[in-house]
Amino acid sequence: MFSKTCQYAFRTTTVIAVASAMGERLSLDAIAERTDSPKAFTAKVLQQLTRAGIMESHKGPSGGFDLPPLMAKKIKLSHIVKAIDDDTVYRGCGMGLKACNASKPCPLHDHFEKIREDLRNMLENTTIHCLTAGLEQGSTYLKR
Repeated sequence: MFSKTCQYAFRTTTVIAVASAMGERLSLDAIAERTDSPKAFTAKVLQQLTRAGIMESHKGPSGGFDLPPLMAKKIKLSHIVKAIDDDTVYRGCGMGLKACNASKPCPLHDHFEKIREDLRNMLENTTIHCLTAGLEQGSTYLKR
């Protein structure tokens, strides 16, 4: 449903938010290791997220990436999706057709419309802070 880049962005943002809540800034190496993702790919994701204002990047010896708790409470998953994949997840055809709409629907159109609406609601009502709670409690995991 989400691009690989968007999946990594969710993981990356969540890991940084957890570290930031503990007063820690993470380096690119630490983020790639904690999210089990390739370093070069992680760098690309971090660049997109920083440009979109979703997180902060600091240079120098005490530098790294940061997502303060107040920001984590404001950043919704929909912000990440928009920064990485635009809004194609809300418009795509369930069967992958190039053109699919209410006037010329594919066989899945009406069913997929409800799924897209539920997805939009979830993304617009879930903050990064919501995702960090499970990690901090040990009830959810990012790495197996």
